[in-house]
Amino acid sequence: MASQQSQTLLTLNSNAVSDLKEGINFLRNKEDGKNYIIYKSMDVIRACKNQCKHQGGLFVKDIEDLDESTVRCTKHNWKLNVSTMKYVNPPDCFQQDELVLEPDENGGLQLLELNPPDPWQADPRTPEDLEPGEVLITYMTHACMKLDLGSKTMVFDPWLTGPAFARGWWLLHEPPSDWLETICSADLIYISHMHSDHLSYPTLKKIAEKQPNIPRYVGDTSRPVFWYLDRSGVKLTNINVVPFGIWQEVDANLRFMILMDGIHPEMDTCIIVEYKGHKILNTVDCTRPNGGVLPKNVDVMMSDFAGGASGFPMTFSGGKYTEKWKADFIQTERKKLLNYKSQLVKDLQPKVYCPFAGYFVEAHPSDSYIKETNLKNNPEELNKLITKTSFVNTWTPKSGAVLDLVRILKDPLDSEAVIDPPAGTKLYKDNWEFDVYVNEINTAISNEIFRHKDWINFYYNWAGFRDYNLVIRMIETNDDFSPLHSGFDYLVDFLDLSFPNERPARDHSYLEIKNRVGVMRQTVINGLLWDDLYIGFQNRLFRDPDIYYHQFWNHFQIKLPLTPPDWDSYLQSRVRQGYTPQTCKTQPKNRALSISKDLAAVNKRLERQAWDLKGYTVQYSSQTFNGHFSYFASICFYLKIRM
Repeated sequence: MASQQSQTLLTLNSNAVSDLKEGINFLRNKEDGKNYIIYKSMDVIRACKNQCKHQGGLFVKDIEDLDESTVRCTKHNWKLNVSTMKYVNPPDCFQQDELVLEPDENGGLQLLELNPPDPWQADPRTPEDLEPGEVLITYMTHACMKLDLGSKTMVFDPWLTGPAFARGWWLLHEPPSDWLETICSADLIYISHMHSDHLSYPTLKKIAEKQPNIPRYVGDTSRPVFWYLDRSGVKLTNINVVPFGIWQEVDANLRFMILMDGIHPEMDTCIIVEYKGHKILNTVDCTRPNGGVLPKNVDVMMSDFAGGASGFPMTFSGGKYTEKWKADFIQTERKKLLNYKSQLVKDLQPKVYCPFAGYFVEAHPSDSYIKETNLKNNPEELNKLITKTSFVNTWTPKSGAVLDLVRILKDPLDSEAVIDPPAGTKLYKDNWEFDVYVNEINTAISNEIFRHKDWINFYYNWAGFRDYNLVIRMIETNDDFSPLHSGFDYLVDFLDLSFPNERPARDHSYLEIKNRVGVMRQTVINGLLWDDLYIGFQNRLFRDPDIYYHQFWNHFQIKLPLTPPDWDSYLQSRVRQGYTPQTCKTQPKNRALSISKDLAAVNKRLERQAWDLKGYTVQYSSQTFNGHFSYFASICFYLKIRM
């Protein structure tokens, strides 16, 4: 059987994307004459072929539709709601196959079709009778599940120790005390994607020390899941990269299939596990798993639910980003996600649904603001929404809890269908060993490369992003996002990849990013993706205009070179050329104000010098950290200057 492939049906350039109107857009591929429909609503875009599933008729605008979401077939007047991709006349008959939407680096969009759209239909197997205890699902923590399937044990996404996204995410639940022995006894491990709450190198390091040869399976994404393995210090073997949409046979009874995400096919995957004809669907973090085409009536479905896996909008400042605006936005987005997940489960009608992959907490004291504002969905609330209008059984798992598939399908009220951990078991973490991990990150601060100012040029030339009218200002800060007196503060102009002392006079987009120094320098040294900074809440941002710079973020979060910067050669060249190390920071002219953490020192400076504070807001704050009371002054850079 051939692997699942994606075929490009239509390509839109950035101008065509900008011209898409709200509501329904009818498009035609001039090369082959085929027609398509794109539906746009705010930040949601969906697409399908302009072809009725009944007898292939062409859709046109439905003049009776007041919501701008329904089209009518010219053959038999069938109607399709393109906002949901469901046929509404006649109702409950078909679901329109969606196309995958993939943005390109220039702001354009490609419409892709997955072929075959439903590869799990190949070699179908009739479900066999199972015995109680034959299929057991154990929740470990976050996105980690253990599946006992007959004589085999499979594990999903083991993150069981240490932080994720540098130091921004920490486990909410306490893993079972025997988690290491449990994982090491598994027959195979599936890792869905490269994000560190799924691919946890601290966890894999502990597993590898005991059992390095457990087979690990990942999808064939364009950015390899284990791209960082050689630099991680983790010694793993038996990594298997498998094609999408092909059954992988484990034994006569067990097989699995990895599928791509329709929104992020370059990195996200999901999985179907089948044991004796019974299917378990894990959509993990996929935004649109398999382009929205998924098997119905599976025995178990599990998916993310929580939201909050982004720095937006909590880490943004200036303009509309008041605390009220942020709170309203977060509340609205969480509700939308909750409704989407609820509707997806109702559409697919699994026998059992489990919300998971959202149990993290911003536990470090320096991230208390994020913890308080980055509210997440409640799994119980989602499950109530689902059961209110469907007969789907739901399970909100506790760490170490075990679901017996046979028992819950036979009788959901069976007291042995779900075995919770014994009374008194510690379910929530209260100790994360912050110092161990944060200190390791902060070793990057004193690295020798940062004694030379031109590391900046070397790094951004290695990154390879240019010909984009964006200027960024990068400011190294302490944990409170106060600029460091000894830190770097510099501009990068990506139009020509230059490093000016002040912003250019031409019209340009501007992005100011304050980064915690340890995480930023660790990212630079190791050539890491910038997810640690952005998703990990390790920076604060201001942008003008207030738009998402897709090409920039897509490059630094996904498309950085696989080979790290060659810092050894860089340092050797500095020696050969007789460079003198410089410890002072690079500072854009008239754009930075050095500060001291010591309040008295700051006051003396303010008394002694006539500071030009136009365009800045000076704030004196106090905070308690690790039992020590300290004062610091922070400067918020909201530049009003129009170049």
